[in-house]
Amino acid sequence: MYEWILPSLSEVLAESQSSVVEYSPAKAEQQWRVSLAATEHLLLNTLATSLDATQGLVLAAPAPLFSQPKLTQSLQTVTFTAKPFNPLALMPFQMPTAIPGLGYANATVDQIAPQESVLPLLPADPLASEQFCLVFTDKFRLVLVLAEHKNGKKTFSFSFEPEVVQQAWRSLGARVMLSNPEFFADLDALVQQYSPVAPDYRTVIQFSQLLLQQLPEPEADTGNIPPSPLPPVCPSSPRPDVELLQAFAHEVRTPLTTIRTMTRLLLKRRDLPANVISRLEIIDHECTEQIDRMELLFKAAELETSASVKSSRTQLTPMSLDQVLQQSIPRWQQAAHRRNLTLDVVLPQQLPTVVSNPTMLDQVLTGLMENFTRSLPSGSHIQVQVIPAGDQLKLQLSPQLQRKDTSKAAIPAPPPIRKALGQLLMFQPETGTISLNIAATKHLFQAIGGKLIVRQRPHYGEVLTIFLPLEVSSQPKSGVMS
Repeated sequence: MYEWILPSLSEVLAESQSSVVEYSPAKAEQQWRVSLAATEHLLLNTLATSLDATQGLVLAAPAPLFSQPKLTQSLQTVTFTAKPFNPLALMPFQMPTAIPGLGYANATVDQIAPQESVLPLLPADPLASEQFCLVFTDKFRLVLVLAEHKNGKKTFSFSFEPEVVQQAWRSLGARVMLSNPEFFADLDALVQQYSPVAPDYRTVIQFSQLLLQQLPEPEADTGNIPPSPLPPVCPSSPRPDVELLQAFAHEVRTPLTTIRTMTRLLLKRRDLPANVISRLEIIDHECTEQIDRMELLFKAAELETSASVKSSRTQLTPMSLDQVLQQSIPRWQQAAHRRNLTLDVVLPQQLPTVVSNPTMLDQVLTGLMENFTRSLPSGSHIQVQVIPAGDQLKLQLSPQLQRKDTSKAAIPAPPPIRKALGQLLMFQPETGTISLNIAATKHLFQAIGGKLIVRQRPHYGEVLTIFLPLEVSSQPKSGVMS
């Protein structure tokens, strides 16, 4: 018997399964997160490299789920929510005119993101308490649902079965008929563009492999040790401050992503005054900077809930450090300039190939540089040196305080005062900055195959040294880039 006049998506999936297992909220939410990560990697692996045309559709709640630029450009997204309508719109987003055949009489194209729309759910609808993701592509259809029950337990389910996904769409489409009936036919036609064919078995196998890669490793075997001397361990239940950090990072990142998307849409207009464009570019930059910070915080919290960092190392691969640095160095220099700092970068003439995580390395290095520059007083000088060191590459950040009187030696900046906030964060009272603590930052570098060492040196202050493993050792010459 359905709870409401229409079945929720969890009820649709439950009917297709012989049994439904209820888990603790932490366990079910972990299954939801790792499945979303596996879905994101599956889409990145299966979608074509060209971004000229839309290649898929995502119906999701309560917020956009994928942040990779390729996916945000290749997928049309419809978000469902029972919350008050987006304050940025002052009215519900409806299907944009950029999607063939769909329109919205009360808003212009410039008010609506071409790849994303928001449609309402009735507050009384049980679906409003579920998180879900329906993915439609030419190669597969997939539905994922995280549901909370009245007893406080949660369930997570997913299915590639074409009929199950079709039933999930019928249930969701019926809700569109209730809230926005004029758009149901167009949205249904858009869904039906992606044929409900059974996925290639290799696609399902690939998803399963990606899913296993995302799961944290179990605790080490305790052998023959009797259970009585062992302390109670709850690996699936992280400490409250870690859970709070994950929730905070997600809640901040989601609206910032929406603001950035709208800002970039406005920047595409050709009729804006130069001063408006300048301010929009500042908004875009600030949103990007904070989104990156939130992603790092979320990743650090995620690593803290894992038994080890080995699961993250499965994605390490040989990569060009030169490409990462060419993208990162201008951002580092901008961050230094905003704080009245100078930055010089000393690089080898030819950078060797390192083994790391291409997606995370730039984020971790930029986050480290951001925290590093925030900890220095105005007028400081920073030197970044990249030097081969045996079978590793050493990247070192060394600060000094610039003095107008060049006849005197530079005075090192005093070490910043930091206070601990829980097990992952630290607070710097002088600047009001909240950032990851050294232990959490080291954990991030371990996850991408590297190592971070922090030392206090005379005449330099706090020096940060990062080591990354080389694929092939080399002895390049040095040059200066400033």
